[in-house]
Amino acid sequence: MASTAWILTKRFDFRGQEVAYDIIGDGPPVVMVHGTPFSSYVWRNIARELARDYTVHLYDLLGYGQSEKRVEQDVSLGVQNGLLAVLLKHWGLTAPFMIAHDFGGATALRAHLIDGCDYRKLLLVDPVAVRPWGSTLVQHVRQHEAAFAGVPDYLQCAILRAYIRGAVHRAMTDAELEPYLAPWLGETGQPAFYRQIAQMDMRHTDEVEPQYGAVRCPTLLLWGQEDEWIPVARGRQLAALLPGCDYREIAGSGHLMQEDAPEAIVAAALSFFR
Repeated sequence: MASTAWILTKRFDFRGQEVAYDIIGDGPPVVMVHGTPFSSYVWRNIARELARDYTVHLYDLLGYGQSEKRVEQDVSLGVQNGLLAVLLKHWGLTAPFMIAHDFGGATALRAHLIDGCDYRKLLLVDPVAVRPWGSTLVQHVRQHEAAFAGVPDYLQCAILRAYIRGAVHRAMTDAELEPYLAPWLGETGQPAFYRQIAQMDMRHTDEVEPQYGAVRCPTLLLWGQEDEWIPVARGRQLAALLPGCDYREIAGSGHLMQEDAPEAIVAAALSFFR
């Protein structure tokens, strides 16, 4: 079920699976890639602000948000970079500005280093990029996916609320959390939530980590000082691996900077891209 607060209006066929996307604004192209367990909804306010000066392209990763979810679907990092590469070609973009968060960071880096996608500039926000990564919930679900996929609705809501709140430093109300929960509820959404967790595998970041020194575009890395999902030490480690990386830590922000400090992302994007 899609949240009425954020509806993607366009669809793209990727290997027989429907991917939801949208394009807003006017100006140089910017592509925004979300992470897990999120969707393009995280970019709603940032995208609308950047759309004053840029043509913003955003989409829901395969198996996430308003994109198709199906049984035995491959939604791993091993497929998401291929989707991004195909979407860039579909949109006719050869070197857009790129903003990527969490799993989206790994997706953008993999598309760049494996699929040969070029970016004019790359803005990374608390990306999944260097091992180790993955919460205790991730480790547990990977061993017991079927059991979690069948928990009662009330327990699924409680798990999702607790999990997503752990990514945000500020307090979020249940009403604010609802659009984050909606894609992962019901007969289709609940199994999809545990499917994407079960497919998390560090080999997909291990594959490209030795190549980070070959990144071909200017890079800005933002990291929340209060990130409890991926510690700030991992950000400093990644910054040292990326050539000429501009690294900034954002005070008062957890892993989901889009909720804790969206203004920091907007300000960084506007100054960095210009």
